[in-house]
Amino acid sequence: MITIAIIGILAAIGIPQYTSLVSKSREGTVMGNLGTIRSALSTYYGDVEGIYPVDSGNLDSLTTGGKYLQGLPLILLPQTANSIGHAPSNAVANLTIDDTGGFFYYNGGSTQLEWGQVVVNCLHQDLHGTPWSAN
Repeated sequence: MITIAIIGILAAIGIPQYTSLVSKSREGTVMGNLGTIRSALSTYYGDVEGIYPVDSGNLDSLTTGGKYLQGLPLILLPQTANSIGHAPSNAVANLTIDDTGGFFYYNGGSTQLEWGQVVVNCLHQDLHGTPWSAN
């Protein structure tokens, strides 16, 4: 009986920790995929002498011929206490962040500071309390 009680206590402590670690791991994957897209955009920017892709929301210029990316990575937002999560998507939104998942590529604007930004297309918060759209 004592052994079963100890196992029950350990399971009660371990299972929530495990789910938290899985969510942190998935968030890390999302951040890594964003980093991959940003890196490809930076390389493209350098190759074409200071111009970001102007694709109509699909970033085909990064994947054409596999020069910068073999394909756009999927963005899978995990369900956490701060977020409802989103289905896997690499959809690109234009004009405004609309909380549909995937990522947002800003391919317009009046200044170079606005042009070429890539963020997660989600208005919820990550595990650190930062809005995904700020990542």
